[in-house]
Amino acid sequence: MLCLRQVFLLTLGRYQARTLCSDLLLSQINGCTHEDEVFSLVGRNKARLSEKHVGTALNMLWQLQKKRPFLSRTSDYVRNHSQFLTLCVLAENKVEHMEDEVIVDTLYSILRLNVEDHVSLTKVLVTEAWKRLERQVLLSLPCLSKFALCLYKQHRHFSPIIGQVAHIVDMKLDSIQDIRILSVLMISISEVITESFRDRLLHKAEQLLEEEHEVHFNYARRILQFLQNVKLRYHPVLEKCNRIFLKSASHLDIHSISHIFGLYEQLGFDSAEFRLIAKQLLSQAIDDYYDPETFAKLFFSLGPLAGSKVRERLLITAVNMAEEFSSHQILMILKSMRKMKCRNSHLLKKMASVLHKHLDSYHVLQLVKLTQYLVVLHCQDLELFAKLKMLLLGNLKSSVIPADTAAVIRVLAMLPSFQVEEMIINRAAAVLPQCRLHHLNCIATALVKWNHHGQFPWQNSSELCAKLLQKLNDCAFQRLQKAKNLNLLLEELPYVNGEWFEEVLNEETLAMCQHLIDQITWANVLPLSFFLIKSEHRCPALFDRIASVTVENIDKILTSEIYFILFLFSALNYDPPDNEEFFKSCIQHLTSNLSHLENYHLVLLGHVLAMAGYFPPVLITTIFNVSFLSKLDAQLKVLPDTVKQKVHSSLMKLNRAVCLECPEFHIPWFHEPYCQRVFHNSMSQINPQRQHIHRMLTEILGASHYSRVSVVTPYYYEIDFECILDVNKKPLSYMAQNIALGGVGGIPLRHHIKDEGRKALPPGAQRIALEFLDSKAFSKDYSRHLKGEPAVKKRHLEMLGYRVVQIPHFEWKSMVLSTKSEQLEYLRQQLYGIQ
Repeated sequence: MLCLRQVFLLTLGRYQARTLCSDLLLSQINGCTHEDEVFSLVGRNKARLSEKHVGTALNMLWQLQKKRPFLSRTSDYVRNHSQFLTLCVLAENKVEHMEDEVIVDTLYSILRLNVEDHVSLTKVLVTEAWKRLERQVLLSLPCLSKFALCLYKQHRHFSPIIGQVAHIVDMKLDSIQDIRILSVLMISISEVITESFRDRLLHKAEQLLEEEHEVHFNYARRILQFLQNVKLRYHPVLEKCNRIFLKSASHLDIHSISHIFGLYEQLGFDSAEFRLIAKQLLSQAIDDYYDPETFAKLFFSLGPLAGSKVRERLLITAVNMAEEFSSHQILMILKSMRKMKCRNSHLLKKMASVLHKHLDSYHVLQLVKLTQYLVVLHCQDLELFAKLKMLLLGNLKSSVIPADTAAVIRVLAMLPSFQVEEMIINRAAAVLPQCRLHHLNCIATALVKWNHHGQFPWQNSSELCAKLLQKLNDCAFQRLQKAKNLNLLLEELPYVNGEWFEEVLNEETLAMCQHLIDQITWANVLPLSFFLIKSEHRCPALFDRIASVTVENIDKILTSEIYFILFLFSALNYDPPDNEEFFKSCIQHLTSNLSHLENYHLVLLGHVLAMAGYFPPVLITTIFNVSFLSKLDAQLKVLPDTVKQKVHSSLMKLNRAVCLECPEFHIPWFHEPYCQRVFHNSMSQINPQRQHIHRMLTEILGASHYSRVSVVTPYYYEIDFECILDVNKKPLSYMAQNIALGGVGGIPLRHHIKDEGRKALPPGAQRIALEFLDSKAFSKDYSRHLKGEPAVKKRHLEMLGYRVVQIPHFEWKSMVLSTKSEQLEYLRQQLYGIQ
């Protein structure tokens, strides 16, 4: 008995000593401050390393790398060290004995150390984790999310194992209360989920983003990545994530900022506040980015926002660094130059010269983008274009994807002096039945352009082109006729435009939308409104349905989306049956949520409402406030030029409308300098049509000094012709009023009434504004209804004391007015108000 007791005590002592020793080794590994210390411990203790020691050592190697700046990391050194190979072999041998967390941590660590996916340890770890998933062992949510992230980093987006992870998430979704875990799982399973599961995930994310007070910006960024993966622009979540980025501004670096900008661009979202913060942060640290990768991201993020001085510095640095850029970085620089509308010849030449050695590394869609950027930027390197042409044609020959084929054909049509090969026509004909409307539009646009410029070098080319276009039209009609789902149809329409669509498909598409009118819901009124705005057709049935759905579901429609719905009705000058209720509902929803909109959005909104004759006091007083206008000026400095011009113009028009229609607001007219600049930079076109009408006016009135051309009124409306008739309908001479009538070729130049002073008219006299309205002033449907802008102009001119005579182009050019005498009589009737 004593012997047994001694043996037991001896064994216990050895076990305790071993445990103590092992714990000491674990502490030593955890206390390492350099990779060489880890490797030294591994080398001295190979025989004693347990599975936990191995996992901890690999994890410590990653943690030490993680602490270093990205460019100072030494992953290559770590991977090539002999003791790292020892650790990998030990881990592979001990994987079955590892705990779940150790397996996942080990897999994560070696992936972050850039160990190749095909390395046997990686495969063994994934296989073991998969087995445990099947046995429903590896079910802890933190562990599951980290494993899912590892699979995502290995690009196993459609793997059955990802499907298994998605199934577990589906079952456990209600129990997930950590936005970090949820965000990782969302991006990992995004490629294998249904639409209903997608919506549940987003609802859960929205709930957690709302509940958690401090959300790390990386979690919000993952949510955006999820939206991009599933190709969904969901504004409530986008706006919540944007607020998180704004709160976390001090923690954002160039990599985060460029990634966020990239996601915003792909999701069609913009934030002037985020632009302002990004500009401030990046401008302060512009000298810190001296390596090609971070500088390319800086150029991409800061270039479109920067002022002239900072932009010049960026361009000089880009030229000096050009030789070091990778193929991807060159693409980023050129894309940014296009955004900046920067055609710096020195940088463009440098980029083109460097591109020659990178061309073979681009896949087909990158070649398409590259060619597009170079053409838009007016690159003059013909040798580079020749190489691009050969690569594009080579890809076209082997392409079996309709989208790729259409994209290549579209960009080939952009190349200078391009001669069409018969192979291109054959490839186009082969893919037509499989093409979506957008792809058909690309091919049609290219064919029409080539035919118009005579770029088909063989005989009977026009006949071949006509046959192919007819086949293309037939495919488009068939695709439309097969449409059963309005949402799927609307997904295709944003990318379809141009003459081909307008002439061939527009009316058919509108008819199909009317056929599917019962499928219009609050969730698709926005894309439908976009399409109708673009088509410029007044379709009463669709407009009335949009209005009723909007009123019924006003609380479900985002504030930012209301603008586009209102724009549809205002721009096309359409009043739905319950017009007052429609606008009242929209205005109430907007005015209670003004804080959710950026300053420039409010200006655009105010203008659209003013066009329809609505001036909500809370909106008007908010906009015409010194503090608001100061913030607006700051926002405009970082917005794209097209948006900036639109906002400036809208603010001026809103200011004019308020002064004329709502004097009770006591808002001053402060756009005099802006209007003077606009008119100074624009040319008053004295076109043949205007000359012809002016000669006829002279003939009717008796002399040229009885009328004026291109008159600028108070509040800066420009009218084609002005004349004054006295109480007896006799014309009054401008010379008698001491107003000069200088001009060119007998046609007076633009006259500014404000400069000349506006004299009071004799009693009973009438000032007449005669406007010739071209096709842009009317909707494109058969009703040819006057659009909102010319209707507002008429309303305002009448407030300024004019009798407005509008001459529609379709009346002036009709067969009824085919002779000069008929045109003279028509003008006389319009001028003198004869019915």
